Amino acid sequence: MSRSVTVGIPGSRCGTRVRVGDNGYVTTRTTTRAARLDQVCADAVGVARGAITDVDPADVGDHLEAIAEGDRVVTHLFESHLAGYRGWRWAVTVTRVPRSRHVTICETVLLPGPDALLAPGWVPWNERLQPGDLGVGDLMPTAPDDDRLAQGYVLSDDPAVEEVSWELGLGRSRVMSREGRIDAAQRWYDGEAGPEAPISVAAPRNARCGTCGFYLPLAGSLRTMFGVCGNLYAPDDGRAVSADHGCGAHSEALLGAPEQQPPVDELPTVYDDSEVESVAVSRGHGSVEESEPAEDYGHS
Repeated sequence: MSRSVTVGIPGSRCGTRVRVGDNGYVTTRTTTRAARLDQVCADAVGVARGAITDVDPADVGDHLEAIAEGDRVVTHLFESHLAGYRGWRWAVTVTRVPRSRHVTICETVLLPGPDALLAPGWVPWNERLQPGDLGVGDLMPTAPDDDRLAQGYVLSDDPAVEEVSWELGLGRSRVMSREGRIDAAQRWYDGEAGPEAPISVAAPRNARCGTCGFYLPLAGSLRTMFGVCGNLYAPDDGRAVSADHGCGAHSEALLGAPEQQPPVDELPTVYDDSEVESVAVSRGHGSVEESEPAEDYGHS
């Protein structure tokens, strides 16, 4: 009759089942030990240094340490003096076959050290984009879970959105959410469309867009705060501006009456005699001398 026995191996940590003769499966234990530094490979510092052949020898610095990677496999680390690679290290892995003292090269690579100067972490393209980066022909897909948008059938606090929400498939599939509208309003107000823009600060105090005849208010909840400029001559023509934005092209920026304008001081005419040249002109036939009386013009 087959039976199962447990065989314990001193110093073991994990178990495995193997078949031994007619006794069925016997549970044994295996160990995972740390790699032991092979002294022959560890002493091959010169062999490892000579394997770095793609750069100038001056770019390879002092030997830092030898690390055991496995049985008879050792990685030698050297300081790097390459420009632009501060804190990096040359790593050369060497090995040898059993019962041989001949060391061979496995690979050579440049690796960053603990204090290495590294490039910044990867940032997805949709997080690197800035306003104005989208050019002609570019496509920028919107993520399905973008919190600036909400489904068109979801109830909203914006009356303009509600008009679209109940169109039963005829409207937009997604509309701006409350978070999206707040984000857009804050961005416009803090930018060139707000009251702190240079052109708005330089405009007269009463030349605000909210009182301008060319101001076209937006629909929905943004109506009380923003509109679109419709003045051909204004720098913000066709753009969304805040009601307290302003410029010099305000519809009521009229010039005052001429009598209300301050008089302009006129300077007396000054002649420079040094710039006048006297020219003698001979009298032609029929000319009247200065001593003769003036002739009649032939009419009264």
